[in-house]
Amino acid sequence: MMADFFFKKKVRVNPVDSIPSVKTDLRGLDAGKDFLVWFGHSSYFMQIDGKRMLVDPVFSGHASPFSWMVKAFPGSNTYSAADMPDIDYLFITHDHWDHLDYKTLTALRPRIKKVICGLGVGAHLENWGFDPDAIVEMDWYDDYALGSAWLVHATPARHFSGRGLKRNRTLWVSFVLNTPSKNIFIGGDGGYDVHFAEVGRRFGPFDLAILEQGQYNEYWKHIHLMPSEVFKAAGDLKAKRLMPVHNSKFALSVHPWDEPLKEIVENSKDYDIPLVTPLIGEAVDLNDTTRVFSHWWE
Repeated sequence: MMADFFFKKKVRVNPVDSIPSVKTDLRGLDAGKDFLVWFGHSSYFMQIDGKRMLVDPVFSGHASPFSWMVKAFPGSNTYSAADMPDIDYLFITHDHWDHLDYKTLTALRPRIKKVICGLGVGAHLENWGFDPDAIVEMDWYDDYALGSAWLVHATPARHFSGRGLKRNRTLWVSFVLNTPSKNIFIGGDGGYDVHFAEVGRRFGPFDLAILEQGQYNEYWKHIHLMPSEVFKAAGDLKAKRLMPVHNSKFALSVHPWDEPLKEIVENSKDYDIPLVTPLIGEAVDLNDTTRVFSHWWE
């Protein structure tokens, strides 16, 4: 595996031109409407029922402990911490560098009211200056009330954790987000297994499932969804719509950069689950379930 990863010829792992994107004024969004804005890879902003949320933000331009490693594709890093409004809830699915970014979170710290994460992840944040009282750590199947008619459940994922040589000292999670008007699955990272059906049975159906589709490889198929498994997982979850993430910003595997999006569009022909595939930075109206998205990667 290591020999193939480092020495086998890689084809079109990086785009030949800049990733297209738009810049949305997040502070200027209509407070009475529900939006999602994707920042590439697994980072996205959600405004739902009057609350603002941020998931796994990485704005430093790299997904590694060193700025010269795993750099963001040109055009994919157009947002920064300075563009974010005050955040009611920050969700962290696990502590890998492409999901938990020191530079981003220390810059955002004054504007984050509450952090929701897996067991142990709060230690990183406390070490970076976050108030321990603002951090909620959750085990699988814990739930936490975010407010009146607001509830979050931590649910399983088949993945791993660690930011150095020692692994699995913190918990990796997915989240079920119940708002007054919506039920959303925040998938994080993880391979296919029976937990998707269990989560669907206990908490589904979902108005939107956000699942990883990218950075996969047969060598690590147990910890990342393969293209043929994404819709299977969405079906298990009883998802009404599917948004594929974990693509279009960092090359963490050896497949062509646009292959994940091509694969999911091709696979969608066999399923009655509409896709949500916006440009980076594009505001998606979560109440508009009829919108058809462009194939911007072409």
